[in-house]
Amino acid sequence: MNVPKHWREIPERYRMEAGKCTKCTKILFPARLVCPFCGNKEFDKINLSGKGKLLTYTIIRTAPEGFEDFTPYAIGIVELKEGVKVMGQITDCNTETLKTGDQLVAKFRRMNEEGKTGMIMYSYKFVPDLGI
Repeated sequence: MNVPKHWREIPERYRMEAGKCTKCTKILFPARLVCPFCGNKEFDKINLSGKGKLLTYTIIRTAPEGFEDFTPYAIGIVELKEGVKVMGQITDCNTETLKTGDQLVAKFRRMNEEGKTGMIMYSYKFVPDLGI
């Protein structure tokens, strides 16, 4: 990923910034230029709570290049309180006891480091919501 592209994605990655259609009130994450439900082009910016429940997941045991040190790790789809479904890595938990319906919360974490530029990229990952 190049630096300009990474910087353009900061609101979505770092603040879980979404767009709420001013016409049909659907929440879109990441934000879009045109609402796919009603065709409206006006949106209010909102920050998602990051809290939700695990709908489905898979355990990665054979990782792609650059992620070998993290296996096994979980990738899942989390339905946030706002109704948005988001895919992300699930960390800080035992992958063997993970189950659908678990309550999770998004946390800001290091994703990877790009080899050519040395740029460290951050994004959200999901962790168990301990209510703390």
